[in-house]
Amino acid sequence: MIRPVTKQTGIASQPDGRKLYQQVAASVAEAIQRGDFSPGQRIPSERELADEYKVSRPTIREAMIALEVIGIVRSRHGSGIFVVDNPPLDTPMIGLDIGAFELTEARRLFEGEAAALAAVSITDEEIAALEVLIGDMERENEENVSGEHADREFHLAIARATRNSAVVDVVESLWDARTRSPLCQHMLERARSVGVVPRIDEHQTILAALRERNSKAARKAMRDHLARVIDGLLKATESDAFERARAEVEARRTDLARRVAI
Repeated sequence: MIRPVTKQTGIASQPDGRKLYQQVAASVAEAIQRGDFSPGQRIPSERELADEYKVSRPTIREAMIALEVIGIVRSRHGSGIFVVDNPPLDTPMIGLDIGAFELTEARRLFEGEAAALAAVSITDEEIAALEVLIGDMERENEENVSGEHADREFHLAIARATRNSAVVDVVESLWDARTRSPLCQHMLERARSVGVVPRIDEHQTILAALRERNSKAARKAMRDHLARVIDGLLKATESDAFERARAEVEARRTDLARRVAI
């Protein structure tokens, strides 16, 4: 097993300016460099690493995705995480400063309040513009357009409707962070690859609350929406999900073979 910083309390108790997932990623990289894991070898499961480091499973997931982004490990659907044949162990984790989980958590906090504030000042013209953006969002989903441009503009339009430039700057900076961080981009692309796209019905619920000028409902709709985004990311990056899917396919194949043999 990988040796954490302390066996009693795990990595979370160590004084370190780096984020937890960065500490975990660095520790796993060091273990590979020591030879604890050979090229092609499977590293411990997410659950085992979470228990060993005493951190959450999303933290472990971000650490593994960070190592995958810089080419130290690779994920095999349904099998787990494996050390690559020639891991670049001297590669720094530059730019991997924010993951999709913590980014979306921050968005949930700020954009929930932005929606509540927008509800008291949004105009009919802005409501109409949001309706058009939902249509654009639906088209982008159907055409599998990457980048989620309409989704971004929908949320920024709500921020602008607050009539508060500071709110606009914060919301825009959070969206910009999505493109600046390779880690965040990798996680979002993985989610899209398994069908996680902007939910039209959830955006319509946000719009309905804004149309009613109901701050409480707008806050709840936005927070619920972004909570589901986090849940979608968790499911999309869950290695066990691939294993379960493969097991289900095999079970169906076996059942079909039995039926054909009758």
